[in-house]
This record gives sequence, C-alpha cells and structure tokens, in this order.
Amino acid sequence: MKVSFLHYSAPPVVGGVENVMASQAECLSNFGYDVEILCGRGQRWHPRIEVKSFPLLDSRDPQILEFKKFLDKGQIPSNFEEVVSQIYNWLVEVLADTRLLIAHNVASQHKNLALTAALYRLISSRQEKLAVILWHHDFAWTASQYKNELYPSYPWDLCKKDWKGVTHVAVSDARKQDLVQLTGIAEGKVKVIPAGINQKSLLGLTDELYQFVAQNHLLSAEPFILMPIRVTRRKNFEMALRITASLKRIFPMVKLVVTGPTGAHNPTNEQYLKELLELRRLLDLENQVFFLAEYFPDGISEEWIGSFYRMADVLLLTSKEEGFGIPILEAGLSRLLIFCSDIAPLRALTDGHAHLFSLHDSPEIVAEKIAEKLNNDLLYAFRAKVRKEFTWEAVYTLKIAPLISEIFQQNDG
Repeated sequence: MKVSFLHYSAPPVVGGVENVMASQAECLSNFGYDVEILCGRGQRWHPRIEVKSFPLLDSRDPQILEFKKFLDKGQIPSNFEEVVSQIYNWLVEVLADTRLLIAHNVASQHKNLALTAALYRLISSRQEKLAVILWHHDFAWTASQYKNELYPSYPWDLCKKDWKGVTHVAVSDARKQDLVQLTGIAEGKVKVIPAGINQKSLLGLTDELYQFVAQNHLLSAEPFILMPIRVTRRKNFEMALRITASLKRIFPMVKLVVTGPTGAHNPTNEQYLKELLELRRLLDLENQVFFLAEYFPDGISEEWIGSFYRMADVLLLTSKEEGFGIPILEAGLSRLLIFCSDIAPLRALTDGHAHLFSLHDSPEIVAEKIAEKLNNDLLYAFRAKVRKEFTWEAVYTLKIAPLISEIFQQNDG
C-alpha cells in the first residue's frame, strides 16, 4: 500500500516536524509500506523513500512569503486562488495511486495558507480511496505570537476547522485538548500518538547492524546485558548463561549479547563455543543469548561495539581470571550498571563502583542481585519505558498500525 507524507519541507531541512515525519516514513517503509514524501523543499535521503518536491508547498518559497505579507495584514492576494489551484492540481496528480495521506501541521499552521486551502479542497472533493490523517503538532490559533496574523474568515479559519472525512491525530493529550477547544471536534474523534525515538540514528547503528538487532529483537530487550569479550574458557560463560536463565524467569525479554569472536590463540576455543551453544539449547535460551561469533566469526568493528555499549543496560563479566579488564572502563564511560566476579584485578579496577559477586555464588543469587538493582534504578526504569512505548518501532506497533487498520476497516465498511 502506498503512503504519502506531506509537509512544507523534509530532510535535510532540520526541524522537529521534519524529523518526526522522516522517522515515521522510515518506520512505515521498514514495515513494508511503499512510502513517499511530498514537500516544497527537501532531498532524498533514504533508498526506499522517494521525495517529490513542488516549490509552492514550501513555507519559504518567494511567492508564498509574498502572500504571507498580505495575509498577515488580513488581505487576500489577487492571485491567491490561482496558486491554490496549482497546488491542488499537483497534489491530485501525485496522489493518484496513494491510499493514505499523512499531512503534518499543514491543516493547523498558517505558514502556507495556499497549501492549506489546496489540501482542504482536495479532501472535500477527493475520491473515497484516499484516506487522510491530519497530524497536529502545533496550532497557529493557540499561539500568542500569531494572534495578530489571523482573521476569522477564509483562508485563516481553515486552521481552526473540524475538517470532515479525515482522521485527526495529536502528538500529546495537551495538543488534543487544544484541538478540541479550537475546533469543537468530539474528544473521541482525536487520536493521541506521541513522537518516537529513532534508535537507529540515536544509537549510531549502521544499516547492517540495525538489521541484525531488529531481526533479533535486541532493541526491545529488557534488560540488555552485554559481554564485550572473546569466547575463551577463562571468561566462564557457563555461569553467564545460567544467570541469564534465572533472569529470564524475572525478565522474560532479557537478552545477553557476547560480542567477541573465539579466542585467537587457542584452537580449543572453537570447541568451547560449540559447548556453549549446546548449553544455550539445554537452558532454552536460543532467543535470549547471542554469540556474535556465530554470525561474525572474524569479529565486529569498534564502531559496532560502541553501538552495543549504547544499547546495553548491564555489563556482565563472570571471568575466573583477568589481567586488567578494559570493558569495565568502557562500561563506566557508557553509564552501564556493572556486575562482575569478585577477583582481584576487577575489584581493584572498579574500586567500589561496581556490583561484585563471588564465583561461588549460585546463578540464581547473582540474577536476584541484578534484578533487585534494576528494579530500583530509576534510570533503567525510564529507559525500559522509552523502549516499550516511545521508540518508533513501539509507537508503530502500539498506535500507528492499529490506527491504519481501523481507518481502512471503516473505509471498506
């Protein structure tokens, strides 16, 4: 199904609405939609998302800026409707095969009233196959700085109308109340869908790494435990797997990632990895524990390791022996909770800033210590909430996908 997004501008133009729209477009594309962006200014930045530009859609187009000088004084330029028709005709042409149009702020801001009027005309006369969502971030009529630029008649009043035949979405409960009070629309007709976080860009994930972590649901891990070390026997991965098995009973979405390849200087490490994979199977952890040596036998880049630190909540080291312990320092810079075995090098390095456990402790006891710390950590709790509710993947799954399904059920009905 083809989905078109509409705004005055798109990336590389920098702006909050532009960022939200681009992230939504990328998210829908990842979930299989045919996506394009319609704007006045912008360039293609994504291989699967086409950007179609028409200068008169831009809020900063010279003619639109000239219009605004008159409109801000309550005067309608003589050729206003001519430009509205030009925009309308362009929209009709480019939307010919679009099933869903998502327009950001165009119906609620007065930055380009010719575009607003053209969109209103399109919706009033559109064919039934085109569904429209008006996505509201801001309202001209509720902003004090614009009160002298607005007038109670056409075209200014389009920004406070209850547009019929569309779905209204507000980005917060506060914006929903603004829309209800401004337009008189029934509260039940306004959906609230928050903005989300683009984890791929925020965490610095390459396309290949993002594909891997998304396929294995690592971005929704709760918690994400990291072991950025090579697979060698002295690292005592058996204990780490059994700790994870115990944690799974408390946190069903726990994930453990071991980033390193097998140790380079001992040929028995390959056999050790096979033993660990068999233990993983016996503990029913095949969806919980990931040895990257299975996928990347030669190891991963430092760039990827940095991304894993940014994704993780906990650094876990179960080593029986260590000479130093560089991951401890990296975890400190990455603000991770640190749980490690109480051996002399790690005890000295952490110097009271980590949670130590005895190698004689049972995995259940260590898991309980990790769970207790996480359950009482406000930063972790909020991080888990953001992952669960405010990443674009979560927003799509919880809010956008059900809304699209509802819209087309109503239209088909």
